[in-house]
Amino acid sequence: MGLFSRSRPTPLADVDVILADLDGVVYAGDGPIPHAIESLTRAGSGRRLGYITNNASRRDSVVAAHLSDLGLPTQADEIVTSPQAAMRLLRERVAPGATILVVGGDGLVFELEKAGYVVTRSADDAPAAVLQGFAPEVGWTHLAEAAYALATPEEDGGIPWIATNTDWTIPQGRGIAPGNGTLVSAVHTAVGRLATVAGKPERPIFDEAVARFGARHPLFIGDRLDTDIAGAQSAGIDSVLVLTGIDRPKHVLAAPLSSRPTFIVGDLRELHEPYPEVVVQNDVTTVGKASVRIEGPDVRILSEGDRPIDLVRAGAAAIWATGRAIYGFRVPERLYADPFHRR
Repeated sequence: MGLFSRSRPTPLADVDVILADLDGVVYAGDGPIPHAIESLTRAGSGRRLGYITNNASRRDSVVAAHLSDLGLPTQADEIVTSPQAAMRLLRERVAPGATILVVGGDGLVFELEKAGYVVTRSADDAPAAVLQGFAPEVGWTHLAEAAYALATPEEDGGIPWIATNTDWTIPQGRGIAPGNGTLVSAVHTAVGRLATVAGKPERPIFDEAVARFGARHPLFIGDRLDTDIAGAQSAGIDSVLVLTGIDRPKHVLAAPLSSRPTFIVGDLRELHEPYPEVVVQNDVTTVGKASVRIEGPDVRILSEGDRPIDLVRAGAAAIWATGRAIYGFRVPERLYADPFHRR
């Protein structure tokens, strides 16, 4: 699966369920991303809307209330969270009733207690596993307790360690902040172990969403190539990368085969626009009125066209088609100019 894998009137054609990431797609911090609410409301006419989030800090009901307050009426069961996916993994390893050390917030605690586990914050309580997820209040003390509990490798009789996700960053209203991946990495550095990951880009969270909504032809919308798009691709789901969150045009041009989206949009209004095909003729790659040619190590812009997003699409298609890594090219700065961020 990759960019322009099929021609469609719009990215929404034939889609029965839209599954959208939240941070960087629908909102940043408490505020909505420009054009996201009205675009998703329109997209939800005649098809179901669901949401997949790696953010483990809040309950599904709290997330649903937030979306409803922003103008997207949402029920709790329309939110698929990484703590819910983590419960799938935990039940395979530890029976309900056991004590679990939590590094994280209310979203994790709620799902653990709902599943029948006992929550502790101390390694002294002999926990049967460590479950780690993002919460703004997580600090050194919480990470240290996890390190104490995980001192013995699992293959030597130690307990399991499950992380809801390993996103390095998280979009906030004031900018980009460290995500759960940085906190998981801190524990990893202390104990020399790797966590089992439940959320994107791993399949459990996507499988949960597809099953819950009974999706036959879902479309996933995300803002990160390494988690959102890679995860959708591994789950066999068409994907949209929207340039309102973490990843920028330069990341798109450099995307490896495993994390290339089916569609690229500047913002969610473009879900409703005809999606242009890639035309390749005489070594020239054209999307709309934007044209690019690869000449040895050089990427040449022949025409910038009248839409910056088409230039990104043309550049990505041309570079990806070569099968060569981005560091083998000289790329003009205009190709990865960034007029898209939170417009």
